[in-house]
Amino acid sequence: MSELAREELSALAAIYCEPGACELLAASETHGISFRIQISVKELLDTDVLLKLLFHLPVSYPSTLPDISVTSDQLTRAQCMDVKEKLLEQAKQHLSEPMVHDLILWVQQHLKDVIKQSATVCNEKTTLSKETEDGIWMLLLHLDHMRAKAKYVKTVEKWASHLRLTGRLMFMGKIILILLQGDRSSIKEYLILQKTSKVDVDSSGKKCKEKMMRVLCETEVESQHKRFQTFEVKEYSAPEELQKEFETAGLTALFSEFVPPLLK
Repeated sequence: MSELAREELSALAAIYCEPGACELLAASETHGISFRIQISVKELLDTDVLLKLLFHLPVSYPSTLPDISVTSDQLTRAQCMDVKEKLLEQAKQHLSEPMVHDLILWVQQHLKDVIKQSATVCNEKTTLSKETEDGIWMLLLHLDHMRAKAKYVKTVEKWASHLRLTGRLMFMGKIILILLQGDRSSIKEYLILQKTSKVDVDSSGKKCKEKMMRVLCETEVESQHKRFQTFEVKEYSAPEELQKEFETAGLTALFSEFVPPLLK
């Protein structure tokens, strides 16, 4: 990663020094650096809004724009997407110079305006069809283990085919991830099957339901995400190989937010 990125992260850590305010997620000489900044924006709709801003700075940063992800329990997914789009617009004005702190200051000053504008646009879209509203969705699951691996894998492949879902069943050491893309209704149906069907066996060999699955992310596929054309089962020998799979699909921010904690 560039020296500018290192210096910028060091400065941000000094500015946002409260516990949990600045968290390094991943750092690599070949893939860049990912970190999360957590800020509280006051006096918005008479309440504080806690924003979690995830930045991925590629090795070519700041000559290349950062990847940005925005989440907040106080905002809707659509509002978070609007904030992200505005931040990316601002980032283009700072190309070739360190910009993260300027972006954070901008969102603190303009969040209220973005939310108001988002509400107006939302009201104008009330006539959207159900199909348009649903769109294509993505689901990332973490499985704790597979005792009956061959049977489990075959079952997942059958469900994905039946529901016309694409994506990956990924094995890397002890880490097992399922990444799916498809219609929202099919994603929901898959989750029901995963939770209610006897897909594995317990320590005594008796068929059992999946009780240790975690939903890491469920969201609409965005324009920068590439659609998987098929569903494949893949094994990776190193975290870098797994990371490259996510990067190829335009999911660098998704990897940085959810996978590194599993590697610890």
